[in-house]
Order: sequence, then C-alpha cells, then structure tokens
Amino acid sequence: MPGDSKEAKEMIRARHRQRRARMASDEREEAGARLAVNGLEWAQRMAAGKASTFCVYLGVGSEPPTVPLITALHGQGHKVLLPVCEPDRHLSWVYWTPAVEFVRSRYAPILEPDGVRHGLDVVAGVTALVIPATALDMSGNRIGQGGGYYDVFLASLATRVPQMPLAAMIYDEELLPAGSIPSEEFDRKVPAALMPSGLVRLADAAS
Repeated sequence: MPGDSKEAKEMIRARHRQRRARMASDEREEAGARLAVNGLEWAQRMAAGKASTFCVYLGVGSEPPTVPLITALHGQGHKVLLPVCEPDRHLSWVYWTPAVEFVRSRYAPILEPDGVRHGLDVVAGVTALVIPATALDMSGNRIGQGGGYYDVFLASLATRVPQMPLAAMIYDEELLPAGSIPSEEFDRKVPAALMPSGLVRLADAAS
C-alpha cells in the first residue's frame, strides 16, 4: 500500500541518516576523494574523450562530498551544472566554476550556486547526471532526501531524454539487496550506484 511504502522509506532514510551523522570527518573526506576518482572515470567514459557537461549537486553536511568530483570535472575541461530549488518542487540549473559563490536556498535547507538559472532544456543536452540518494537497492530503487525535487525532475526529464545516463551517489553501506526499497508509481529506476568503492550497475538499466 502507498502509505506502507512511504513509512518504510522514511525508516530506511532515517537509519542511514543516523549512520551518516556518526561518520568521522576524515572518513567522509576519504570517501569524497574516492568518489571523485570513480566519478571522473565514469564521466570520462561517458564523454568519450570530448569536453562535455554534467549535472551534479552540492553534497553538504553528512552527505557524500561532491566538491572533489565537480572540481575534478572542471579541471578536465568539462562543464558542471548544479541545481537550484524553485517553487512547486522544480529545479533550475546554474553553471559552476570555482569562482561561483553559494547562498542559502529559499525553499530547502541547502546551499545553492548563485548565478544565471537555466531550465530543463539545458539538462536535455548534458552527457550524464549524478544525483543524490540516501540509499539504493540492487533493483535500482532509490530513496532520496525526502523533498521530492528529484522525483519531479527525473519524471520531467524522462519525457525528453528517456535514456539519459545517470548514477546516484551513496556510501558503500547504503547499497542494499534487491527489493529492499519499496517502489512507488512515480519512482524512476536508477541504473548505477556511484560509491567510494566503485561504480556498480544496477538491475534495470546500464549507463
């Protein structure tokens, strides 16, 4: 039942958030460095040797750090788009460089890049996406942060670019056995998990 699925997701999300909060800062930094290596390797493969554009996000607090990855992508000549929360759970996108400043979001408890905002059309032309998650299972089911922004975004993107390569970034302990996460009608399967230990391809798609 939908209510049961939501409650189950909240329990899984809370459990992993608690575990994340207990991580030592040096453990988190090491994970970020490994994620950058694995993420850049995947991005370079997706780009096939060409300068490309990637959507990532700013990992803050206990989330897997993404600054090492976006810095590495920029250093290799790629462009990076970061999300900005808009009304009605929509996202816009800002091109990131090391000079970009971050400001507190008006709609979510996160930091966002300050700059010219672009709509969904700019994302339709990117090479691949790296999206947030608090857990994934081997069936490709994802639990996000609970705000619903990426559910809306991925649903909108699917109508334009159904086969867009994407990976969700998590810590190793957050990849669960197949069927561990309940799937709801609006959920989109995630084809890959980007983790400190490497990139793992999940059940229903490949990228």
